[in-house]
Amino acid sequence: MTKLKPTFKTDILFKLLFVKHPELLRRLIAHLLEIPFESISQFEIRNPEIPPDIIGKKFCRLDINMAVDGQNVNLEVQVENEGDYPERALFHWARIYSSSLLAGEEYTSLPRTIIISIIDFTLFSDCKEFHSEFQPLEVTRYKLLTDKLALHFFELPKLPNEIDKNDLLLMWLALFKAETEEEINRIDGLGVPELSEAVNAYHTVTTSPEYQEYERLMVKASHDEAQALYNAERRGAEKERKKWKSLEEESERINKENERVSKENEALKVELEMLRKT
Repeated sequence: MTKLKPTFKTDILFKLLFVKHPELLRRLIAHLLEIPFESISQFEIRNPEIPPDIIGKKFCRLDINMAVDGQNVNLEVQVENEGDYPERALFHWARIYSSSLLAGEEYTSLPRTIIISIIDFTLFSDCKEFHSEFQPLEVTRYKLLTDKLALHFFELPKLPNEIDKNDLLLMWLALFKAETEEEINRIDGLGVPELSEAVNAYHTVTTSPEYQEYERLMVKASHDEAQALYNAERRGAEKERKKWKSLEEESERINKENERVSKENEALKVELEMLRKT
């Protein structure tokens, strides 16, 4: 098996691929939200840039923020479970939702805001479904408070092993889950045009000079971080060594002082004994 490097879950590739191929992103969003592709009349990526100051950071997170038919839609891929993902997703929703209200506008003008998270870990262990959607409901009557909040979580570990070529959502998610060349080739080999287009886009982007430059910067940042950590550890070790040496020297000085005082006391005892005898 030939391991993929990078995968569809890799931050830089994820962002660059869908910014370069917005029609693929539009199709993906249609499947994730279960709406007809043809029904999307307005579609815009609001943050197409990749900030240079976050490239190579260990906890770099790149999302894609979109306007879809008057709604805020934010898509993010998360690989590691850091223990606070639901709260983080809700905070992210609140930030996008609140920033949509312009000065002088009424609250009713706030757009529906949807957060979509494709996650490579199990978040809800009490259910088998790979897709969970949350909205604010009254706890006993289950009455919807507002439709302006929606959080979608797609848990990749819960995907079925078999791929159904008629289920395009599962096929897209299988691409994100794929870790080997054989897996994406198997999806490509099913002959579904938009998935084959996604695989071709993957190969095009990963071999492009732009992505290779990003990869070079990521590798350089990783090396720089490792060297900085090594230097910090070395400085810390040297500082600790000097501290212990100083403590040893102080201890030796105190021991010598104690020996001197002890000898003086012994001498005084001898002198007092002689005085008593006289």
